[in-house]
Amino acid sequence: MYLDHNATTPPHPSVVERVARVLAEEYGNASSVHHFGQRAKGVIDEARSAVAALLDADPSEVLFTSGGTEGDNLAIRGVAEALEASGRRHLIASSIEHEAVLHTLKALARRGWQTTLLPVDESGVVSVDALRAALRPDTALVSVMHANNEIGTIQPVAALAELARGAGALFHTDAVQSAGKIPVSVRALGIDVLTISAHKFYGPKGVGATWVRRGVRLAPVLTGGRQERNRRAGTENVAGIAGMGVAARLAAGTLGEHAARLARLRDELESGVLRLVPGTLVNGAADQRVPNTTNISVDRVEAESLLIALDLEGIAVSTGSACSSGTLEPSHVLKAMGLPTHRTQNSLRFSLGAANGEADVARLLAVLPGVVEKLRNLTRPPARRAASAAG
Repeated sequence: MYLDHNATTPPHPSVVERVARVLAEEYGNASSVHHFGQRAKGVIDEARSAVAALLDADPSEVLFTSGGTEGDNLAIRGVAEALEASGRRHLIASSIEHEAVLHTLKALARRGWQTTLLPVDESGVVSVDALRAALRPDTALVSVMHANNEIGTIQPVAALAELARGAGALFHTDAVQSAGKIPVSVRALGIDVLTISAHKFYGPKGVGATWVRRGVRLAPVLTGGRQERNRRAGTENVAGIAGMGVAARLAAGTLGEHAARLARLRDELESGVLRLVPGTLVNGAADQRVPNTTNISVDRVEAESLLIALDLEGIAVSTGSACSSGTLEPSHVLKAMGLPTHRTQNSLRFSLGAANGEADVARLLAVLPGVVEKLRNLTRPPARRAASAAG
C-alpha cells in the first residue's frame, strides 16, 4: 500500500505507453533539420503546449529540464548571475524550502551573495510582513515554494510576489508539490519563474519544466548548444518530455475531481489516526494545504522506527522529504515552525494518490494503533511494561 506520493508517483499507464512508443519510433534528434528531427521536435512542441496549459502559461515561456532540482538551480542561479552586474546580490527564500533551493543559496553565499531566510509561523506559513522586513534595495530574487513537500502548506505566493516585484525583485516559486494537485496559474500568481517536476504528477522521472516570464533575464546553468531557446543546453529527452506532456494533460483534465476525492480520504485518514492513536497531533495548517497530504507526530515513537514497522506491514509512508532520507537530523521544516524537538523527530508524512481508496485508509487505521503501541512498549521501563501487560 503506497502512501508516499509526495516522494514520487507511479507513472500513469498512458504515460508509460507514450514514453515507450516515442523511444521506439521518434528517435530523431530534435535539433536536426531532416524529417526525423522535425518529428521529434513536433513531439516536444506538443508536450510544451500541454505543460503550458496546466500552468495557464504561454508555450514559448516553458523550457524543459531534468526535474525540480535543476529547475530550482536554473531559476536561482540563472537570475542571480544575470543580475550580478547590476549590483543586486541579495537573495531571499523561506526557511522551509526544499534542499534544492536552500543548498543553492548556500553555494551562492560562498561566492559572495548575501542571503536571508524568512521565518514561518507555527503552521508553516510565511507572512507578508516578514518578507517586507527582509527586502532590500539590492534584493535580486525572492524564492518561496507554492506548497511544502513535508506538511503540504500552501504559501500566499500571489501576495508575496506582488510585494517583491513592487520592490524591484523577481519572484520564483517551486511548484513541484502543487502542480497537478491544485490549480496553478502563473498569471494569477503574478510570479516571474516557476519550477515543476513530472514524476510528482504521474509522469516519468528525469524530466521537469521551468516557466520563465517573457522578458526575465536568466543566465543558463548548462552551457553548450542552443536548445530550449539558449537557456538549457543538451539534447532533449524527447521520450520523457512526451510522457510529461501526457501527464500534464491528464492532470489538467481531472484536477478538481481528483483533489476533492483525495481531500476526503486525507481527512478520513487524519481524523482516524487522531481518534485511534493517543498522543498524535497534526503538523501544519489545517486548511491551506494541498489535498493529499497530512503530517502527523506520534508521541514517544521515533519516526524511523514507525516507518520501518509500517513497511513490514506492507504500508509505505515517509518521515519527510525523500531527498533527505538517510539523515539523522530532525526535519528542518518542523524545526523552522518552532515545534518541540521530539515532534521534529517523531512525525510521519502520509501523502495519498490516485490509486488510494477507502480500503487503504481502513487498513492503515487497523494496523497503525497496534504498531504504535508495540513500539511504545519497547521503550517503556521494564516495571512499566510489566504493569501494562498485567493490566
